[in-house]
Amino acid sequence: MTPTLSPALTRNDRRLVFTSSQAAEYLGVSLATIRRWTDAGHISCFRTPGGQRRFSRAQLDEFISSMQHDAPASTGATAGTRAHVA
Repeated sequence: MTPTLSPALTRNDRRLVFTSSQAAEYLGVSLATIRRWTDAGHISCFRTPGGQRRFSRAQLDEFISSMQHDAPASTGATAGTRAHVA
């Protein structure tokens, strides 16, 4: 399953290296989420001499692939239900 890309992401799809903001856009998450996932070791990145994160397209695609393989199969009885916390 390939993520659906908007026209802006199609342009980024050809990139070999992404900044944190571009990686967040590519994955469809916030910049804070990218930072958390990187700090937790879920997504690997390169660091510039100044300490900025850089992501290769292969790293991001590998992460997408791993998330699709790790996703639990939903059952009809529980799909779409949420627990209500009072």
